[in-house]
Amino acid sequence: MRWLRYEANGQESYGIIEGDEVVAVNGDPFAGYEVTRTKYKLSHVKYLVPVIPRTFYAAGLNYAEHVTEMAKKRGEEPKLPPEADIGYRANNALIAHRENIVIPADAGELVQYEAELVAVIGTKTKNISEHEALSCVLGWTIGNDMSERTWQRNDRTLWRAKNTDTFKPMGPWIETDFDLDAAVTIVRVNDEVTDKFRTNHMIHGVAKFIARMSRYLTLYPGDVVWMGTEGAPRNLKHGDVCEIEITGIGILRNPLVREGM
Repeated sequence: MRWLRYEANGQESYGIIEGDEVVAVNGDPFAGYEVTRTKYKLSHVKYLVPVIPRTFYAAGLNYAEHVTEMAKKRGEEPKLPPEADIGYRANNALIAHRENIVIPADAGELVQYEAELVAVIGTKTKNISEHEALSCVLGWTIGNDMSERTWQRNDRTLWRAKNTDTFKPMGPWIETDFDLDAAVTIVRVNDEVTDKFRTNHMIHGVAKFIARMSRYLTLYPGDVVWMGTEGAPRNLKHGDVCEIEITGIGILRNPLVREGM
């Protein structure tokens, strides 16, 4: 099942995608819903961020090649994270499929994508085992953890390097029927494939993260957990279009514009 959060006729709603249409529901996938008879063509609705999370979690360094490449650029020896440690991002940075990523006028040239699988929590969860951890996941979507690397290196925190307005595209929808082990992540910039990797080729898997998090943190419906990226992302500039595809979910597509251009 594919859940779309969308706007039609000035109204925001959830719906279930069927072919090239979305069937409106009363309610939502977290608290319960009733299917209506109202349908819209997907081409006639505005896609919204699939969920506004209560808490926005991010796994950070969670793929070996990415850890190695980033360490190499800093002239350091790579150190793989020994534990499934979680971080946070800010809701203000979220934008939907097709919306513009806006690069601030004073940003440097090292503005890069990070293609990430996103787990969407469906039920309130505390102290869950790793074996059962995926049972609390409603579904999956795609995230682009845009990063300004000069700020990331020089600021004391990630407050603008990761959390600038529009730096967190997420979408296009929530997919509930997803084979994580079979999935491949593909990044295209202006239709050229720039990265491709097995989505589940993680240092610490989704279930391990959720189980460890739940020992200390209560997870709530609508929380999202971004799972990190692989490889060495390329720089993006004004006029580029970045597409992130995760097979079995879909494609998240966003153009880039720089302020003042």
